[in-house]
Amino acid sequence: MSTTTSASQTSAADKLAVVEALYRFAAGIDRRDWDLLASSLAEDAVSDFRPAAAKAGFDYPVIEGRTNIIAALSGSLAQLDTSHSVSNPLVTIDGDLARLDALVEAQHVPVKDPTHHYLMKNRYDVELARQGDHWIITRNTVDNIWRDGDVTVMSEV
Repeated sequence: MSTTTSASQTSAADKLAVVEALYRFAAGIDRRDWDLLASSLAEDAVSDFRPAAAKAGFDYPVIEGRTNIIAALSGSLAQLDTSHSVSNPLVTIDGDLARLDALVEAQHVPVKDPTHHYLMKNRYDVELARQGDHWIITRNTVDNIWRDGDVTVMSEV
C-alpha cells in the first residue's frame, strides 16, 4: 500500500479546503460564531457587498480588515436570523492562491417578526490564500442574481 499522495488527491483536498473557507464564513454568520467567521478571513481581508446591496436598493460599504468585517456583519445582522446555503462551487488554484466562484442563497428573517423574509441568491467571487494547512478569504465580492420577499427586512442592515 502506497502512502504517497498523488497530485490529484492534493488538488481535490485543496479544492475542498477552499470551499470549506466559504462554509466557515457562512456558518459563522448564521451561528453568530464570530470566532468561526474570523477563521475564514485573512487579517487584511476585503468584503465587497456593494453589487448585491445596490440591486436590493441600499448602500453597503466595502469593508476592509477581519475585525471590521466581523464588527460590520455582527452589527448589521443583529436583528436578523440568517441562513446561507452554498452551492455550485468552482475552484481554481494557482500555488498558494485560489479563486472560488459559488452561488450563495441568503435568507434574512427579522428576529422580532418571522412572518417576513428577504431571500437573496448571490454570486460570490472569492479570492483566497493558503495559510498553513487552511485556506482563508482575502477578498469576497458579492453580486445578486435574484431576490424575493420584503426588502424592508434589510432596512436594519
